[in-house]
Amino acid sequence: MTAAPLTEPSQETTTPPDPRLWNKDLAPAKDRRWKVYDIFALWMSDVHNLGNYTFAAGLFVLGLSAWQVFTALLFGFIVIYAGMNLMGRIGQRTGVPFPVVARISFGTFGANLPALIRAVIAIFWYGIQTYLASVAITLLVLAIDPGLKPLTEHGFLGLHALGWICFVALWAVQALILTRGMESVRKFQDWCGPAIWVVMIALAVWILAAGHWNISFTSSPKQLSTGEQIRQWFGAAGLILATYGTLMLNFCDFSRFAPDQKTVKRGNFWGLPINSTAFALLSVIVTAGSMQVFGEAITDPAELLAKVHNTPVLILGALTFAIATMGVNIVANFVSPAYDLANIWPKRITFTIGGMISAVAALCVLPWKLYSSPAVVNYFLGGLGAFLGPLFGIMIVDYYLIRRGKVDVAQLFVDGGSYPRVNPRALVTFFPTAALAAVIALVPYFAPAAPYSWFIGTASSALLYYAVSRKHR
Repeated sequence: MTAAPLTEPSQETTTPPDPRLWNKDLAPAKDRRWKVYDIFALWMSDVHNLGNYTFAAGLFVLGLSAWQVFTALLFGFIVIYAGMNLMGRIGQRTGVPFPVVARISFGTFGANLPALIRAVIAIFWYGIQTYLASVAITLLVLAIDPGLKPLTEHGFLGLHALGWICFVALWAVQALILTRGMESVRKFQDWCGPAIWVVMIALAVWILAAGHWNISFTSSPKQLSTGEQIRQWFGAAGLILATYGTLMLNFCDFSRFAPDQKTVKRGNFWGLPINSTAFALLSVIVTAGSMQVFGEAITDPAELLAKVHNTPVLILGALTFAIATMGVNIVANFVSPAYDLANIWPKRITFTIGGMISAVAALCVLPWKLYSSPAVVNYFLGGLGAFLGPLFGIMIVDYYLIRRGKVDVAQLFVDGGSYPRVNPRALVTFFPTAALAAVIALVPYFAPAAPYSWFIGTASSALLYYAVSRKHR
């Protein structure tokens, strides 16, 4: 397929790309093969996972009804849809991945700052997501064959033998897929998202049938005052924004392969407000059904599936959770660091090498130890996550309001060309607004505002960057 125009109106250049800034993976995409369904399937792969299921189910347990969870997350996904379209347009028009897009606002070498922040977050969550899925698979393997229980009695580096087997197996299969490049990523996520839908719908039908099809959409296991319900509702919408702030930042990694903006918008529409909200509602329905059938709200689908006591179903469930983890890891936690690390040393690190570095690093950090430490998850990863909003605000304002969409893509690969090595205005904006977002996200005193840290960071950085940039024009 012929690629769409790679630049907005700009001055053409004949300057050859600098090998310190260019390789074939970072260069503008030539083949634009991603259709509406590919982007829709991307969102299915990203959304259909244990973490999102538990998040939606947890909102129900905290006191929101199924209907309130549905409307809160629908609102959040509509805002996410708008943000994805903004970043998606940049990727589609320029044809370059996130770290190269970041050069527009942060400078050709200054872009390594946002790239490294995004890469570190992704690597840690890559390991944690793989570990969480391996726990679910271990549970199901033991349900299938209780004779394997002795493998859980002895451990190494904090993980028992069966846990190691399940974790390494998942890690290896993902690595195998990832080494084959973005085209393999597209083909894999095209079928893994729908496969998970089939199993989740079957699980919902089973639990609803067991509950005699009598599930309330308006009741909840915990009674809240009207004021508390409103706070929880907005908190849920804010948290889902923070969750997807990671992928919103680097969605250009995927939209760069779309032939036109209409494709990006349609894929986002079906994948975000429609599919994502439907999956969240299904998660809540299954959780509500478990409360009626078993007398308690079971928010872990693996634990629920283990109660089926049917070996073929358990095997199918184990495979499904493995596929779900690979889907979200590939989309949210692999593609980004592969490009981000390639951006640091393009001459030596390709997309594939960057991806393998990420995968090995995710294994070496012993993610089960990280996940068992609230300090690491909340303060380290939570603090880094709070930085993503300010990065998004700076990049969006710079492209749409300061440059009016005019970008010379070729100059993004030239040292000393149209773009500075480091843009001081971006740094002057980023550090104070990132600190503000981190304080709101982490300091207990600001706990009521913590769910909105991503939005506060984005808005404050956007306003400050616009003011600083206009002043120096």
